[in-house]
Amino acid sequence: MSYPADYLSEEQFSCPICLDIFTNPVSTPCGHSFCLTCITSYWDSRAKTWVCPICKESFRKRPDLHINHTLKEITEQFKRMAESSGSTATHHQPTPGTIQRPGVPLRAVELPGGLLTEMKSKFQRASSSGNLLSSPPPYEACQRRFSASGYSAGGSTGPPCPRHGLSLDLFCKNDQMCVCAMCLEGEHFGHSAIPAKREMNTKKSQLRIKEAELQGLITAREKKIEEIQIALADIQANAQQEAEVTVSMFRVLMTSMERCQAELLELVQMGRNAAELRSQALIRDLQEEIAELKKRSSSLLQLAQSTDDHITFFKAYSSLSGPPPLKSWTEVTLTPDPTAGAVLRNVTQMVENLQDELKRLPQICLRSAAESPTKRQIKVRKVEEYALDVTLDRDSAHPRLIISEDSKQVLCSDRYFTVTDTPERFDRVVCVLGRQGFNSGRHYWEVLVGDKTDWDLGVASRSINRKGKICVSPANGYWFMSLRDKNEYAFRTDPSTPILINPKPQKIGIYVDYEKGQLSFYSVDTKTHFFTYTDTFTDTLHPFFSPCTNKSGKNEGPLIICPVGPAD
Repeated sequence: MSYPADYLSEEQFSCPICLDIFTNPVSTPCGHSFCLTCITSYWDSRAKTWVCPICKESFRKRPDLHINHTLKEITEQFKRMAESSGSTATHHQPTPGTIQRPGVPLRAVELPGGLLTEMKSKFQRASSSGNLLSSPPPYEACQRRFSASGYSAGGSTGPPCPRHGLSLDLFCKNDQMCVCAMCLEGEHFGHSAIPAKREMNTKKSQLRIKEAELQGLITAREKKIEEIQIALADIQANAQQEAEVTVSMFRVLMTSMERCQAELLELVQMGRNAAELRSQALIRDLQEEIAELKKRSSSLLQLAQSTDDHITFFKAYSSLSGPPPLKSWTEVTLTPDPTAGAVLRNVTQMVENLQDELKRLPQICLRSAAESPTKRQIKVRKVEEYALDVTLDRDSAHPRLIISEDSKQVLCSDRYFTVTDTPERFDRVVCVLGRQGFNSGRHYWEVLVGDKTDWDLGVASRSINRKGKICVSPANGYWFMSLRDKNEYAFRTDPSTPILINPKPQKIGIYVDYEKGQLSFYSVDTKTHFFTYTDTFTDTLHPFFSPCTNKSGKNEGPLIICPVGPAD
């Protein structure tokens, strides 16, 4: 900026800290200038807080200071001219309209006319060109201070300031607190302040907006409850229909099938109960969120309608103004149990094939009585005709996995190995794909799991995401079952589907019928089937393996792909 041509004071060439002519002047990011030694000493004494002494602007890190060579040249020339001209600095009263910094005498330098003109010209050229990053004379900052009369509305009923006794009628935006006019002359100097009642009215308007948003969230969750209840009614109706058809079909069967009928009805009931439990859990979570939202809505409404006690208002506002922790319900739906409909399909098939199976019916009934409802006897066929010679794809293996030379075994190490980070490689989940892929036909392979406490086995699409955090589910191209903590078996749907297996298998058989969209799992030890998942396959599938982490040596054994032998 340029200064009036009829006045040039030594203050313009003086450091605001030492009040002497600049020595090695530097400029802060806010545009004020100081002696390098002065500002350095000032910041060294403030315990890692870097604030401009003039405008009180704070900096997140200590600014890098550089010598302002233009200002240095001008001040040094000013010194030389003053000394050579024999001028002396004299104290005098400021001219009318000039504001003097409190406690600092205003020093004007009286120079010969020609010398003064030359100095003004140099100073104004440097200032207007932008090379001189200087601040206004320090005493001008006093003009920006707030006075008590500037904010007091007269007859204020606000509580008094505990330090100064004045009314707390102002709100400091920098520190988010109520202050008095004298506070702005002290620790809140240079801060942005507005009347507290005006700020309180603004915040009340914001609270009304938030209350309306909460009402919208409540409405959305009430609609979600209605949606879940409708879905539950449909599931219950379908389950009831399936049970009735099953009963009508079993009426034509022999008395020896009555026990099997009861078990199948129990399975249907289990699916219905599971759906009810899931719906109750979802509704309970939604009702809890609604109760919390209503509670918060009531608090917001009560706070918005509170009295003008702004101190109490701001204390409560900070705890209520933030967004409430909520679960996203957009993708949540109540879906039938994966086994829904399986009873009806199997019973229908049995009736249609009854004549052909009648001679073997006693044997089938005996096996059904010995097994749980979730198991089926493996069909008598030679599984080797569907056997797939599976090997592990090293390019897809996580860096912690160790693969045998014949690519038939995989285990997890405690350290990372140096491998090429290809697009095919998993970088977060310790898993590996089979090298062989297929998009049609029937395929079968067997994996020895032994006494491992944790593992994953199944298939995955070729186009799956392999980087970062992976959401494993059929919707994302992953179809596999898992063992966790020695005896917790589940198929990885969302949420997971528990699987009951007894006894614990040492070897798992995996069978895929691509056209039918069926993925089945067998216990090779007992030659029994224990789970089938039905879906629609559209991409090339690859066998999927994960030995999981070691868990302090308790799960260090490998997964081993075994040769497929003939069925018994």
